[in-house]
Amino acid sequence: MSVLEIKNLHVNVETDQGTREILRGVDLVINEGEIHAIMGPNGSGKSTLAYTIAGHPKYSVVEGEILLDGENVLEMSVDERARAGLFLAMQYPVEIPGVTVTNFLRTAKTAIEGEAPAIRTWLKDVRGAMTNLKMDSAFAERNVNEGFSGGEKKRNEILQLELLKPRFAVLDETDSGLDVDALKIVSEGVNRAKANTGLGILLITHYTRILRYIKPDFVHVFVAGKIAEQGGPELAERLEEEGYDRYHVAEAADAEAAVLEASAE
Repeated sequence: MSVLEIKNLHVNVETDQGTREILRGVDLVINEGEIHAIMGPNGSGKSTLAYTIAGHPKYSVVEGEILLDGENVLEMSVDERARAGLFLAMQYPVEIPGVTVTNFLRTAKTAIEGEAPAIRTWLKDVRGAMTNLKMDSAFAERNVNEGFSGGEKKRNEILQLELLKPRFAVLDETDSGLDVDALKIVSEGVNRAKANTGLGILLITHYTRILRYIKPDFVHVFVAGKIAEQGGPELAERLEEEGYDRYHVAEAADAEAAVLEASAE
């Protein structure tokens, strides 16, 4: 069984105000076939975790490990991570002028598999996946995300997920900007990909509405760069009712206690 392990992860980012610590000791284990939802307020480090796993150069790992079946992900380049089975669905998918969706998908599949897929079979798979996601077939010949609406961009991300068949997928606020119909279609695509491949999923979201369609096995609450609480689906329901205020109160109390302890010394 495949497993993605994050151990004591500390991550810094360079800002105009200097170096800033974003992740402050994150521990997380995602097994094949599991869905882990990460929730938390803005600025808590959720997206930093996603982009660190993917290998974004903006984020510097100063301590800790990310292991995929025991192999050190941090020693891999971005493309090596993709070939190893990691996938990131971005919160804000970028446009790629001059590259059609069809060419992009086949090039990516070839890079991951080490050989080009057979044209006839590949086209059938692409058309089938686009039909399931209710994407017009004309999108196949359009440039990647160029002129796409927010919902179309998110469907295109899930199209990649279904066709590239990773072992672990990090979905960074895939629900943002989606209306109810698009949310259902995207969620069905994620559930279909999991059912077909057994991939593990790290689902980052602010809201519980996507969790009505993609049922998490575990919910983790991120506050100030670390996991403040974790539990089952019931934790998400409690967050919907109570919000994150109590975590901020606890964080402030911890900070005050640390100051008092330091002054006592």
